Amino acid sequence: MPPILRQLLACAIALPAILSAGQAAHASKQAPVIGFSIDDLRVERWTRDRDYFVAAAKQLGAKVNVQSANASESRQIAQIENLIAQGVDALVIVPFNSKVLGNVIAKAHRAGIKVVAYDRLILDAPLDGYVLYDAVKIGELQAQALVDVVPEGHYFLLGGAPTDNNSRLLHEGQMKVLKPLVDKGDIRIVGDQWTPEWDPSKAQTIVENALNAHDNDIQAIVAANDGTAGGAIQALASQKLAGKVAVSGQDADLAAVRRISAGTQTMTIYKSLKTLAGAAAKMAVDLVQGRQPAFNTRLDNGKGEVESIMLTPVQINRGNIDLLVKEGFFTAGQIQGK
Repeated sequence: MPPILRQLLACAIALPAILSAGQAAHASKQAPVIGFSIDDLRVERWTRDRDYFVAAAKQLGAKVNVQSANASESRQIAQIENLIAQGVDALVIVPFNSKVLGNVIAKAHRAGIKVVAYDRLILDAPLDGYVLYDAVKIGELQAQALVDVVPEGHYFLLGGAPTDNNSRLLHEGQMKVLKPLVDKGDIRIVGDQWTPEWDPSKAQTIVENALNAHDNDIQAIVAANDGTAGGAIQALASQKLAGKVAVSGQDADLAAVRRISAGTQTMTIYKSLKTLAGAAAKMAVDLVQGRQPAFNTRLDNGKGEVESIMLTPVQINRGNIDLLVKEGFFTAGQIQGK
């Protein structure tokens, strides 16, 4: 056989082994680099997630490159593309728009990068994992907490961002509780509106308009998170209704916890962000290093079943607000405004 053919044949035989060795090396990295793409670090809640995630990843021997999209889908896509170009080993993504990341995630997978959705499910894209709190259950807790204090009356549903899949899931959970009471005639839903970008100022305007349209005859506002709850309560305060209308929330933001203590917000949802961030960091590192994460459910994202870790949320009201102190989430002084 001519020498050139022997060389070509040797390369052809060696190529699969070279590729396999490369894949094995990628999967056994002891110091992986994780790109953490976050919707909007201007929101208090996400700064906590960032800090817990970075700390958990560091304990696992990983480094983290954090990017904030500041509520811009085009910026988030560009930032993820940049992380791919930098050669990160895994991407953990809090999507701003859950429906527009399919192409960039496909690009990440072509580069051998693992992709994990964090808190919000990314739709219509193949994912390696998802870490979440049960959004449907959160919606149920929100609605039930208000029904417990306002079993009859006019309800306004103040949803989250229409671009966030969690908004739909929260609404689904809320309606599981409310629809039987609507059918019975105990509750009337006088409005049901999304809040673009989860923006508290937009939530305030939405509620101001609702109060005006219904002559202030609203007894409960099912607000999807603490930011929208804060906007709603500002609108209520201008009509001297703060504390007289039941308002739900989510995320246990400090301002919301203080409102609960003061009696102007009815409840919030505490999701141990340390647990969530720790589970996501471990999932990313396990995937990069070839270990099986501790998945406990599968969720359909339109592209297929996504292996997921689902965590359990806790309702916080005036009666158990001290749980946040016991968990080290806030100090008593912080809650009291000292």
